[in-house]
Amino acid sequence: MIRVMLVDDQELLRAGFKMVLGAQPDIDVVAEAGDGVAALELLERVEVDVVLMDVRMPRMDGVEATRRIHGPKVLILTTFDLDEYALAAIKAGAAGFLLKDVPPADLVEAIRLVHAGDAVVSPRTLRRMLDRFAAQLPVEELPAATELTPREREVLLMVARGLSNMEIANRLEVAEATVKTHLGRVLAKLGLRDRAQVVVYAYEAGMVVPSHRPKG
Repeated sequence: MIRVMLVDDQELLRAGFKMVLGAQPDIDVVAEAGDGVAALELLERVEVDVVLMDVRMPRMDGVEATRRIHGPKVLILTTFDLDEYALAAIKAGAAGFLLKDVPPADLVEAIRLVHAGDAVVSPRTLRRMLDRFAAQLPVEELPAATELTPREREVLLMVARGLSNMEIANRLEVAEATVKTHLGRVLAKLGLRDRAQVVVYAYEAGMVVPSHRPKG
């Protein structure tokens, strides 16, 4: 079973999500919270696999709560497609974002994907968000990309362009498993969680600029 926590200050919205998820044989809603503070308190007592997290809440918003969560995967809920809070949450470690009016089937599939270790945000969508909001994010000291091999750097840039593992494999004429190995080393060396954070890193490190022309 995938153990899910719902975090949203709108009780009616939580009830709707709970009804949809409760109908799934492999998903169990084990906890609910109305803000980030309550969510963190519950996580100390309840085992959770995936947190469905709103961003705009009283006391503690979803971005700060996401930054403090270690272990469970976090899916951010947004009210519209270009939400700077969602981008900040992905930078803080969220596995992706969903619109609040997401179709039920897409919600269920997203939770399953995140539980399996995937990121539920396409690099192309993330790049579009970065083009609009990256300048508003605080700049932090980044791990240097100098430890990457030329091939690992090449894979990083292709991920930042929005290419899938299969597309990268075709361009490099290697097996998809080889691409996954290179990407895994990129994540490990740069201290990143997933390919979504790879895209953010590439922008913040100046390897990709909003004009979508990669450097180097």
